[in-house]
Amino acid sequence: MVKSDILINKNLFANRFLGWFLINALVAFMINNILYLTFNIPFAIDFIFKNDIFAIIPTFIYLIAFGLSFFIALKNSHKSYIWDADLLHNFNLYFIRSCFWSVFLIGSIDVIIAFMRVEEVSNMIFNDELVRALKKPSFVCTFVHIPLVFISFVIGYFSKTLGFTWLALMIVCAELIIVITRFVFSYEQSFMGDLVRYWYAALFLFASAYTLFEDGHVRVDVFYTNLKVKTKSFVNATGSIFLGISTCIAILFVGFNGKQSIINSPILNFEITQTGSVGMFVKYQLAAFLGIFAISMLVQFVSYYFSSLAKMNELKES
Repeated sequence: MVKSDILINKNLFANRFLGWFLINALVAFMINNILYLTFNIPFAIDFIFKNDIFAIIPTFIYLIAFGLSFFIALKNSHKSYIWDADLLHNFNLYFIRSCFWSVFLIGSIDVIIAFMRVEEVSNMIFNDELVRALKKPSFVCTFVHIPLVFISFVIGYFSKTLGFTWLALMIVCAELIIVITRFVFSYEQSFMGDLVRYWYAALFLFASAYTLFEDGHVRVDVFYTNLKVKTKSFVNATGSIFLGISTCIAILFVGFNGKQSIINSPILNFEITQTGSVGMFVKYQLAAFLGIFAISMLVQFVSYYFSSLAKMNELKES
């Protein structure tokens, strides 16, 4: 093997290790966040700065993430970067697809529950204990929303459509119903507007990763168009790491930084809107959408990083 081949293999390993370490570190970070929220196990950084002995648990998880990244990069060193890019993109498709099914099922069922609460239809169907329970966000979120999320990830495995078009159509239909009921029947309730905002937020934030894959985001183009294909690939690869992924990491660190953070706090408290029981119990999920946005975009940026490297390698070989 000549010196240039050795250098190429080293670069393949280093680049693949970097990409997969970002993915595995993301998984480790989310596990650490769950352990902190449920069992008060501190973050790994506390092992260094606060000498907290319990922080050794998440530290060990990050070491596993490092070792797993090393193993993946070593075992698949002979494969093209396209393999990594396609694997991550396909996972992201499943993740986002399942999230779309989740907001569809939760939105449809929660708006029905809200209607029954407001119009007191539940009093004619259920017993007093269940009627009182349906007015509590903790009950609805725990025993209705969470099971629907699990069902959605099962459906997402078998369904192969992302549902962007259908969700956009449902938003239009929901808004049309609001207009008709308001101006024709003089009927309007808070939960009707909540449903539109809930679905629109999901459409905007969940579709961002797929839009990145389709290269559909607005690009402030000053020099990019006139660059060579190899240079474009280099710009996309470095931009994914230093601009895209760094932004996602910042969102994750700020959003999941403790129990009072902007994402953790609403989820822990099952936060609802100021309209109370006359609205939908989904405001806490709007905070979670920001985390889903950061996670899906980070995964897609790593996939974009690998695909850009693959194009650079193809141009070198040609």
